[in-house]
Amino acid sequence: MASLAPIVLFVYNRPKHTRKTLAALEKNLLASSSLLFIISDAPKNADAVEAVNEVRSIIREPWNFKHITIMERNRNWGLAENVIDGVTKIINEYGQIIVLEDDLETSPYALTYFNDALLRYQAEERVMEISGYMYPVQHPKRLPKSFFFRVANSWGWATWKRAWDKFNPDIEALTDNFDRADIKQFSIERTENFWKQVKAYKAGKINSWAIRWYLSVFNAQGLVLYPRNSMVQNIGTDGSGTHSDRDNAYRVELAQSKMKYFPNDIEENKKAYEAIKQFYATRKGSIMERLVRYVEKKLRKT
Repeated sequence: MASLAPIVLFVYNRPKHTRKTLAALEKNLLASSSLLFIISDAPKNADAVEAVNEVRSIIREPWNFKHITIMERNRNWGLAENVIDGVTKIINEYGQIIVLEDDLETSPYALTYFNDALLRYQAEERVMEISGYMYPVQHPKRLPKSFFFRVANSWGWATWKRAWDKFNPDIEALTDNFDRADIKQFSIERTENFWKQVKAYKAGKINSWAIRWYLSVFNAQGLVLYPRNSMVQNIGTDGSGTHSDRDNAYRVELAQSKMKYFPNDIEENKKAYEAIKQFYATRKGSIMERLVRYVEKKLRKT
């Protein structure tokens, strides 16, 4: 039997989400056989101290994994620096990794899916990530049970050292040769705001590791495996996260069975591309729905 990939879980200041994430992960079929690394960031300011301490108490509870290693930062690293450092160190030691954050609820079959896919595609250079999350597209049953798509997803994912070695944190180097055609392909025909995120990063408005990872995958002409039925649910789109607002457009039903199908052809699935493109284009709803969400967001900040 191949070695199971270690899991790294990044936590900060959301105790309720952290408990839900660990409780769901613990119910996975392979949990008790898996190594779990939990990296806890330090408080950014005095207001975060109590919540961070509560999270650190939760992660010390006797969760049922093969072994738990806890790393508590003594200064606030921020999510991007934390993820890049944590993933790099663990993947350099183990050669593969499953990455979760403190607002991700997993299907009981998620770890099985990740490990099976990591084994299946370990020698396929073009396959650079295994995504646990899948968008709630229309007519999902028209898609294969798993398929390849170009976008690197950060809501529960897995990869190998050979792929992570291609990660480049330098946004200027990553986009130096981009032209209008590249931007169109990168942003799925401008239906998603990926290029807006690039510009926001360059302007110092966001500090995202995920957009730089997607750029690294895109530049390497890499592909990402997606499940038709999502193995991960983001429970952080309730306005509590560092980079997330309240948003129900991404809600999914978690997979209720083991993934048994993996594609042999290493190429982007055209039907999946069109389905996800449609989701990107329509996920924000009508102008009136967008206006209501905008007003609600403003009111929450007052």
